[in-house]
Amino acid sequence: MVTRMDGKVILLTGATSGIGRQAAQALAPAGGRLVLVGRDRARTDALVGELRAHNPDVHGLVADLSSHAEIRRLAGEFLARHDRLDVLINNAGALFTTREETVDGVERTFALNHLAYFHLTTLLLDRLKATGAVPGQSARVVSVSSDAHRRAKMGWDDLELKRSYPAQGWAAYGQSKLANILFTRELARRLDGTRVTANCLHPGFVDSGFARNNGLVARVLMTLARPLQRTADKGAETVVWAATSPDLATTTGQYFKDCEARKTTKPAESVTDGLRLWELSERMIRA
Repeated sequence: MVTRMDGKVILLTGATSGIGRQAAQALAPAGGRLVLVGRDRARTDALVGELRAHNPDVHGLVADLSSHAEIRRLAGEFLARHDRLDVLINNAGALFTTREETVDGVERTFALNHLAYFHLTTLLLDRLKATGAVPGQSARVVSVSSDAHRRAKMGWDDLELKRSYPAQGWAAYGQSKLANILFTRELARRLDGTRVTANCLHPGFVDSGFARNNGLVARVLMTLARPLQRTADKGAETVVWAATSPDLATTTGQYFKDCEARKTTKPAESVTDGLRLWELSERMIRA
């Protein structure tokens, strides 16, 4: 049962497929204003039209979240149209089996899976704080990470894997998911004393089409793994719970799995690395 969200504004990225789509379908009937972000206009508009049958206050925004300029435009459009933000769900992400660079010259996995979370959140932070400052109100940031962080480390001397890009891109993906946790914990630290929380989560190994756009080998591997995967709607459960549960109104800096707080690895708990990543991310989005 999803908590009613009447009067609240939720912004969800990566909304047109997989976990994001299932989360959007669960959130729409809960009321409130749901703003969905997709990369493709036709798919975004189609989903908005579908969900308006359950909630007329569903809206769509289109942006390529691997681009700094697109993120700035997206944030500007959101701020111009919506006077509050109760929940920001950073969900958009991907795995790339070969090394690619974005229009900004950043390795694509790091750009989309981490920098997009960081950039969009910081651009919307004042609106989140203002919403949470209203008596009786609070706001929250929910970021989708992964247990892939458990086998990862931050390669500070080569974060963008310019020297070597391991086969199938899993090292880059794991690093980006570790970055999500470090970012969340540093954000929670910086938000101490406000009524804005920051948490992240592992949705599970989900059958959502993930990595199937990366050539034959990736498609074969993901097809073979299908018996081990959970459905996208099951994967979305923790996302929706973290975004809406009144029990989490003051819970911050946590990592969830299956709607429960879980321990992370020691590297994910490093305050020093969280600060280092924050400062590096600020420089990268301004470059």
